[in-house]
Amino acid sequence: MKLSIIIPVFNEVDTILKIIDLVRGLEFDKEIIIVDDYSDDGTRKLLEKLSYPDLKVIFHDSNKGKGAALRTGFEKISGDIVVIQDADLEYDPKDLLPMYKLINDGVADVVYGSRFYGKPHRVLLFYHYMGNFLISFLINLLFNLNLTDAEVGYKMFKSSILKEINLTCDDFGFEVEFTAKAAKLNCRIYEIGISYYGRTYEEGKKINWKDGVKALYYIFKFRFFD
Repeated sequence: MKLSIIIPVFNEVDTILKIIDLVRGLEFDKEIIIVDDYSDDGTRKLLEKLSYPDLKVIFHDSNKGKGAALRTGFEKISGDIVVIQDADLEYDPKDLLPMYKLINDGVADVVYGSRFYGKPHRVLLFYHYMGNFLISFLINLLFNLNLTDAEVGYKMFKSSILKEINLTCDDFGFEVEFTAKAAKLNCRIYEIGISYYGRTYEEGKKINWKDGVKALYYIFKFRFFD
């Protein structure tokens, strides 16, 4: 099954070429779709110079948010399976192999990585951890799931699911929206442990407490009003 790797990018000049090398080295039948969300740190200039047969680069003409960048990428896929790969090196592309196997073998429709299943993960940002715990708890409670890491960036799923849901969030709310709508479709959702090489804000981390507050709003919106 062909894998479409979507990489949303905003101001990752120090890591973008490295992550491209890593995902291109994966032994999949794959395509890589990069959506630059109007970077202004030199990332766009690097991307404009790239030319690989398995790589497609799309440029936004304004900064629209992660969710909007993902929707742009989803419109261009040709694969049977889709995965979201952040450009910041917090996740190791080698962990995509067991995630892919669960779907390719017909076991799962959706596979989430989990940063809390015993693989190496950087110890930092306690308040982020607690915020993620609260968000995951509420999603589990309201959608009858038992996820440990609903806000994880590594989400892999059958591309056919995109034809059955209408994604609307432009920001990090995508994480909640996709989970809610996959749950409502009764998708077979699995989790598998992944490594996590987290960043501090000084190192470029972008999600913040405001996104956490929005996530709480989105949980109730997509459970009761969507």
